[in-house]
Amino acid sequence: MAGSAIAGLGVTDVGKVYGRTARDFAADAVRRACADAGLRTSELDGLLVTPGLSPGLDVSLIVDLGVRELKLLTEIGGDGTSVCAAVSSAAMAIDAGLATTVACVFADAPLRRGTSAGAAFEPGEPPAGFEGLLGDAGLASVHSRFALAAHRHMETFGTTSEQLGAIAVAQRQWAAGNPLAQQREPITLADHQNSRLIADPLRLLDCCLVSNGGAAVIVTSAARAASLAQPPVHVLGFAQSHPVHREHRGSGFGLVSGAAEAGRLAMRMAGTGIGDVDIAELYDCFTIAVLLTLEDYGFCGKGEGGPFAEEGNLMPGRGRVAVNTGGGQLSGCYLWGMTPLVEAVIQARGTGGDRQAARNEVIVVSGNGGAFDHHSTLVLGPDRRGGP
Repeated sequence: MAGSAIAGLGVTDVGKVYGRTARDFAADAVRRACADAGLRTSELDGLLVTPGLSPGLDVSLIVDLGVRELKLLTEIGGDGTSVCAAVSSAAMAIDAGLATTVACVFADAPLRRGTSAGAAFEPGEPPAGFEGLLGDAGLASVHSRFALAAHRHMETFGTTSEQLGAIAVAQRQWAAGNPLAQQREPITLADHQNSRLIADPLRLLDCCLVSNGGAAVIVTSAARAASLAQPPVHVLGFAQSHPVHREHRGSGFGLVSGAAEAGRLAMRMAGTGIGDVDIAELYDCFTIAVLLTLEDYGFCGKGEGGPFAEEGNLMPGRGRVAVNTGGGQLSGCYLWGMTPLVEAVIQARGTGGDRQAARNEVIVVSGNGGAFDHHSTLVLGPDRRGGP
């Protein structure tokens, strides 16, 4: 059996968990993932570290884990694309014979007791040069850049705030079935519309949570994974795209993302098409990210993401494709690219409980970095059906 598979999954306590560093969370997550796979940490020969905002998490994590003689060790810093990039790098290294058992880990601890969640993402030193002009125009924060993207999509295609709200409402409905979700109380469209503006047109319920915690997966060969403790989750395809939009005239910023190219390439590698996808775990730092990714992957036409959400296609049991089944980053938790990947592994294993999707043969996972500057895609499946 050729190809690679995810054989272990480890998730720490996540949310308002204080008193632990990102490095603490990362070591804990890797140990949990190894135990889940039925492996000892000493059996790892590869470690790919994807840090968040907090300092102190880097390749020296091997000291904490007590592993040595690794054949693959590096840090991947592509923001929300890092996790998908790490899994694809691990798969390529395994297929090339450079490593056999690779842990991919993300952890972060930006929340501080007694401070707001938003404080974790406040801009630091103001930029200089042309970037400084953007700051003077109010575009210094990540919220403002995604708000600008949402504005452009609205002005071009007629997308409305209520349609973005339909995404938030649907994902909260999915989160109700996830016992580990940080936010499980149902919300209505009126709740969305009444939530405070963060950066016009984005409201509080358009924005992801902020979480402390960590998660890790173990990637190994499909043949070896078949002999371990958990059913393998096969890595069928992967790709990246980096349009690196700048807010210049002629840019596609807010209208198209790297999902269009990365999705096409990953599907081709997997030997499948968008019509075969049963589950989509999409990076959702903001509702507009979900909407744009749905369009660019081809789940709906360009400019039709708003009506697609408004018609209820994202609600549990309603659409052809189950989207963000754990509540995503809007309602589940915010572990950057690990949030969609963790839920994809759970769904592929068929252990989603009340939120388990009816079909799980093909699962697509997305990662977004910057404000639509970078994109990565994974295609996963519980059954081997022709891989990379």
